[in-house]
Amino acid sequence: MSKEIDLESSYLKLPPVFYQRVQAASFPEASLLLFNESLALELGFPYQNYSAEELTSIFSGKTLLKGSTPIALAYAGFQFGHPVASLGDGRALLLGELKGFDIQLKGSGVTPFSRRGDGLSALGPVIREYIVSEAMNRLGIPTTRALCALRSGEEVYRQFGEEPGGIFTRVAPSHIRVGTFQYFAFKNDIDSITKLLNYTLERHYPEHLNLSSMAERAMALLKSFAQRQGELIAKWSGVGFIHGVMNTDNCALGGFTIDYGPCAFLDEFKFYKVFSSIDERGRYSFFNQVPIIQWNVLRLADTLLPLIDANESQAIKKVEQELIPLLENFTELRTREFARKLGINEFVQEDTLIVTEFLEYLEKESLDFTLSFRNLPSLYNDTNIFYPKTKELDSFVTKWKQRVQSVEHLDSINPIYIPRNHLVQKAIELSYQGDMSFCKKLLTVLDSPFQEREEYKEFSLPPLQQERVERTFCGT
Repeated sequence: MSKEIDLESSYLKLPPVFYQRVQAASFPEASLLLFNESLALELGFPYQNYSAEELTSIFSGKTLLKGSTPIALAYAGFQFGHPVASLGDGRALLLGELKGFDIQLKGSGVTPFSRRGDGLSALGPVIREYIVSEAMNRLGIPTTRALCALRSGEEVYRQFGEEPGGIFTRVAPSHIRVGTFQYFAFKNDIDSITKLLNYTLERHYPEHLNLSSMAERAMALLKSFAQRQGELIAKWSGVGFIHGVMNTDNCALGGFTIDYGPCAFLDEFKFYKVFSSIDERGRYSFFNQVPIIQWNVLRLADTLLPLIDANESQAIKKVEQELIPLLENFTELRTREFARKLGINEFVQEDTLIVTEFLEYLEKESLDFTLSFRNLPSLYNDTNIFYPKTKELDSFVTKWKQRVQSVEHLDSINPIYIPRNHLVQKAIELSYQGDMSFCKKLLTVLDSPFQEREEYKEFSLPPLQQERVERTFCGT
């Protein structure tokens, strides 16, 4: 296998207004902490031919692979509902593409979009994104991936003072965001929106490239994007995942999970649980993720109205006719996912009551979300020791057993291991002390989330009171 890697960059075919050329900061004391060998092989990256020092040099941005032209991408966004006309990669640079996937460094230094920030990352968010994105992948949820984690060798200053710095290598199907379209919409740059639309179709929806008119292409993109986002949020809900910051700049046009900032997973079930330290009003709480993704899709629609019809009123009417029925289906997609986790395969509307009864019971009894689904076979077979017996439980079980013929397959649907907040926090704290052993073991456990193993029992348990993590942070 040749050592030579040749990166490409389809972004460079776009006009310069889409990006800024940048150079990574210097990190002479950087060191390699984690490297995803299996992902490297999927990408055709011959990591075996490189020493740890060489990998560190590449993924700190010091050594450029052949064909690499580092750039920071421009985008805007609505942050907690408020428009920000210019954001962009303030602490990230795109090295290029390998097998059609973006290879991006995060925490690599100042860019033209840093907005007085230091362009760096603390090590904690690097470890969190590495663990959670890889776990999401193994859970079958569309996501960016983690290739490499470095300790930068420098200290950064964040909420709690001085922390070790980190650099993360993210692999993504692209970095096109709703906010990317908004960047040009704020400038009323219709030509750039048109170019971005065609570029997005080429990378994510090539089946629509045969459409001749821009109006047809724009509407096809909206509908396909909406469908993917609805399915994605349903899958998030199924594992109890809370993104934390579902701003439009964190909403990927390819329909996958991106930007693991103050994300978290439910311990005990609560419909409107919030972990993010910056989500003070619960905008991005667990059950509010469906209306928020509907809102984000409509913000993309705003940017495409000029392409759909020159008459704005007519454009809005066309969007409402085509898009609103898809958006209104998002709640049912989520309910169907919960029903699937209960073993209900042929969903009918009456099953909504069964799902709702179960979730309301979990919230009332403060039961662990993951284990409540994992233990369903014991409940079905009347060997229940997990669920407190109440009239609400009896009501649910009666209806549930009338709808479910078998629960033997549920262990392949409902995971036993998720990246629980207290486990991720423990991995972060130990990494700050230079100990990566727990982090690596956690990654091993999460690689097989549905297969229960006795020696991994501690990784399946909810946190003790003193282990609970109530707030998660962005790290910027």
